[in-house]
Amino acid sequence: MKRALTYLAAWCCILSAGAWDWKGKGITLSGSVQSEMLVPRHDEATGAEKTGSFQTNTYAELMLQSKHVDAGVRLEFLEYPLPGFEKDFEGWGVPHFWVKGRVGKFELTGGTFYEQFGSGFILRTYEERSLGIDNSLLGGRVMVKPLKGVTLKALSGVQRRYWKWNKSVVSGADAELHVDEWFPGMQKADVRLMTGVSWVNKYEKKEDIYADPTHRYNLPRFVNAWDYRIGLDKGPWNLLVEYAQKSQDPSFDNGYVYDKGYASMVSGSYSEKGLSLLLQVKRSENMSFRSKRTQLGTSSFINHLPAFTQDQTYALAAIYPYATQLADGELAWQAEAGYNFKRKTALGGKYGMNVKVNFSHVRWQGTVNYQDIDVQVTRKLSKNFKLSLMYLNQRYNQMVVEGHGDMVCSNIFIADGKYQFSPKTTLRAELQYLTTKQDQGDWAYGLLELSLVPHWMITVSDMWNCGETGLHYYQGLVTYNVGQHRIQGGYGRTRAGYNCAGGVCRYVPASTGFTLSYNYNF
Repeated sequence: MKRALTYLAAWCCILSAGAWDWKGKGITLSGSVQSEMLVPRHDEATGAEKTGSFQTNTYAELMLQSKHVDAGVRLEFLEYPLPGFEKDFEGWGVPHFWVKGRVGKFELTGGTFYEQFGSGFILRTYEERSLGIDNSLLGGRVMVKPLKGVTLKALSGVQRRYWKWNKSVVSGADAELHVDEWFPGMQKADVRLMTGVSWVNKYEKKEDIYADPTHRYNLPRFVNAWDYRIGLDKGPWNLLVEYAQKSQDPSFDNGYVYDKGYASMVSGSYSEKGLSLLLQVKRSENMSFRSKRTQLGTSSFINHLPAFTQDQTYALAAIYPYATQLADGELAWQAEAGYNFKRKTALGGKYGMNVKVNFSHVRWQGTVNYQDIDVQVTRKLSKNFKLSLMYLNQRYNQMVVEGHGDMVCSNIFIADGKYQFSPKTTLRAELQYLTTKQDQGDWAYGLLELSLVPHWMITVSDMWNCGETGLHYYQGLVTYNVGQHRIQGGYGRTRAGYNCAGGVCRYVPASTGFTLSYNYNF
């Protein structure tokens, strides 16, 4: 522990010093430190456990950039990780390191790296710390632009799995062509046409996995996936069509069946002069694609399928988030319309008004997995006061997403108001209410947030289950910003539940205690 903390302190000193030592020499040195800390307390009411006297997830990154060579490294310290990270994330080290060189039309990368082909149907490696995701590849990648409008990529590596790397080899290639760059007439007409094709291969050694005591699965060592896409833009219009398929890939996720997988998507949008429209349709089946077929969790996925549901940021709207069903399959629709009513009109009033309506629906084989209808109205009522009202109707299939329970039907009402007392003083308030007859019943939420620019922010909130448990999940936070530093401290309770982003979810247990957060960027 002492050695690890010394290492971390030395790293932070390097970051701070580097910001000055390399200035003006043709080399840019940048970095960041992010540390989330908790002093936990046992809370019998919420079920929060006290696991040790101090917990932290701390990351320190350093990146060097020059004309021909870039390099980066990241230190992660999770020796005493935050709740929900204990089992697999515990440890510390330098799991992310890379060097990138540019020679003519070529770009070469060695070490760990992130990549995405198309929409990510067959390949997306990325980092999302709040979900505990870092499925980077350790190996090499080459990118070349041989002609105007043409980009070619090839890569190969092994995938990160917490503090180790899976032994399976993931390789792939991608080609993307922007046709409009070849034809000046298309550019004058504001027409953009893109087409792309991708291939990904997973090589995994055979394992002795038995269907029963006497029958062993004959598992393929090579699994191939292909992706085809075409995108067309014309002024404010945008259209993307994409199709992906995967060869036989028996795994724990799909019950070791030998069916092929596929995913298809059509996404169209329009945005101009205060009007925005979006329509998306996605169908997928058996598209769970992991670098190791027997593993669970989020970090061993090679690919990613977007959820096609609204990303909710309000507390009660995010209680029942949807997780994309990769193994079974799903049919998803999402439609959204937004309109800005102009100032000094009958509906826009003196300051204008924005209205947005969103509809999401996900189902599979006759069963509704999730449905969400959102209506949001935002209007400035005076020079200093802005009000946002939101209504949501949700249907959440708890059995499909979490493996227990039934369909949860809820109505959510949200009011979010902000009053600016002066250029440096703003008060924001939230009132939310969720009503349902299922699960734990009704919830209420209130928040007050005082901003004192440029340094201070004070926030107090309470989430109250006024249905089954009667529990209060209160929080008080004080944030201080100075220069490139941000410090936040507070005390409160966090309810057990799912934290989601982009259709990927991770269960987070309840916690109670003092929190401290520190961020530094240069």
